[in-house]
Amino acid sequence: MLVLTRKSNQSIMIGDDIEVSVLAIMGEKVRIGIQAPRDIPVFRKEVYLEIQQERLGADKGVREEVDAALRGLGDA
Repeated sequence: MLVLTRKSNQSIMIGDDIEVSVLAIMGEKVRIGIQAPRDIPVFRKEVYLEIQQERLGADKGVREEVDAALRGLGDA
């Protein structure tokens, strides 16, 4: 992990297209801004993990349906 120190109103660049700016520091909270192309999704980590869990659940449901359909073909 790369660790950088930035002050309020300073930024870092990720590649050529993503800029992360420190907008404000309030006690233990840091407000950041992220400029990225629209085709790059940006999520808080807890939201990202929820999305991944939902995808895994959806994939599992689809797999169960396919398995049931294949079992039905074997019975025919």
